[in-house]
Amino acid sequence: MNDQSLNAEAVSSMTNVATIPFSLFLENLKAKMHHVYHVRANINKLAVKRGMPPFVMREIMSLNPLAVGIPAEYGGRGCKMEENIALLAAASYESLALSLTFGINSALFLQPVGKYALPEAKAVVFDRFLNHQNMGGLMITEPDFGSDALNMQTSYTAKNGKYHVQGLKHWAGLTGWAEYWLLTAREKSDSGDLKRDIDFFICDVNSPGQQIVVEEFYENLGLYQIPYGRNRLDVMIPEVQRLVPETTGVKMMLDLLHRSRMQFPGMAMGFIHRLLDESIAHINQRQIGGKTLFTYDQVQHRLAKLQASYTICSAMCVNSSEKAGVENDLSPHGLEANSVKSVVTDLMQEAAQSATQLVGAQAYKLDHIAGRGITDSRPFQIFEGSNDILYTQITDSLVKLMKKAKEGNLFSFLKGFNLTQKSAAFLKDMLDFELEPNLTQRKMVELGQVIGRIVSFEMVINLGEKGFRPDLIDNGLNMLRQDISSLMSSFKYPNQTKLVEDYQDNSSWFSYVHG
Repeated sequence: MNDQSLNAEAVSSMTNVATIPFSLFLENLKAKMHHVYHVRANINKLAVKRGMPPFVMREIMSLNPLAVGIPAEYGGRGCKMEENIALLAAASYESLALSLTFGINSALFLQPVGKYALPEAKAVVFDRFLNHQNMGGLMITEPDFGSDALNMQTSYTAKNGKYHVQGLKHWAGLTGWAEYWLLTAREKSDSGDLKRDIDFFICDVNSPGQQIVVEEFYENLGLYQIPYGRNRLDVMIPEVQRLVPETTGVKMMLDLLHRSRMQFPGMAMGFIHRLLDESIAHINQRQIGGKTLFTYDQVQHRLAKLQASYTICSAMCVNSSEKAGVENDLSPHGLEANSVKSVVTDLMQEAAQSATQLVGAQAYKLDHIAGRGITDSRPFQIFEGSNDILYTQITDSLVKLMKKAKEGNLFSFLKGFNLTQKSAAFLKDMLDFELEPNLTQRKMVELGQVIGRIVSFEMVINLGEKGFRPDLIDNGLNMLRQDISSLMSSFKYPNQTKLVEDYQDNSSWFSYVHG
């Protein structure tokens, strides 16, 4: 592998990163990651420590992997969505933290800058990324306004050709590392009130007046290699570094976030693929009672679900590659983007749980990829929209669409809906009922889980029609059908249980033990 790595370096130095065939570009990156994580260091030891040794990112970034998120006219590879997703998948096979680092840089910084920034700003930013290995991130979340981003309190005022941005942000991935940040803020009026719309600004922390103060680094659970923290903003941003929305700032933010959510399958792809490979390798060599784990039916069940997740995620990667390009406005496509993000992150967590169960005690170590994967994948169900909230939003969008179509039967609507028209036919027996319009929040979450998987079912059908292995397609559809059946059973069960606040009275088990 040392020879491969040296060959990768030689090819990279002789070939322009924008013109090298993507297959070779990806091969070089894989060789470099293998050299860094398995020859020069041990990723299982690196991953249990906070931060990342400087040589790791220096070596990997020397190949300019982030060129996939930069437009061709600025020296990049053209921001092709399939390349962005393939990059994330290749990285997540080795390290979920590295893949998320690439995802933050590309989906949350480079892509919106390429789409919405002024040409003068783009030229400087992209040059720094390509020639000086800079990195960038996004700051939206505030300590008192997490999911309620539209009420953020970070404000700005215009002063002497600059924007004075003030506020407090936290949980921004790459805190203290990135040279560039996209900052979100609301304009403060003369009366001191904050306007409803949201604006985005490029902050260059190496420029005068644009330093961001990190007040605290968090001891985050999982993803140890990525720093998170609390950031104090009191910066002066030049006018040229403000993003220009096509309509409103809120729609720009939705376009950005929906595109990012559509790229989650890239990060999930390599992660699930690796866990599947590790699990198969383990059960083939591990023997219990004189036979390998492979021969046990429950083991086969877990492996089949892991493999089905691999297929579902593959279908999502193809779908996003075709639909999520920067040339498209994704602001109206929340139902699809939320379905992709929530379902695939659920699959990531389930895959880590299954792999850990299959491996057993050895996996319950920080330096084992399966057990570590539980804590590394868990925040994916929370950041960029908690899955409970996204499932609620999916149902809310569905109910609005059904009202607009004046259709009350769930199956009748879904069979004509562009995201579910094929899958609905396979699931009619579970979907043919009148939908109650006034659902409780818990029922909206449950129905959202169902709809997300029906949308995923459609993507798997589409992948099969393109020629993907039929046996893998069948397994993927069978797993989804089983999940949908289980979720529909829960949805139809009239559960209205609530918290008993004064539960301490008459509820000590010890009082009811009679000798």
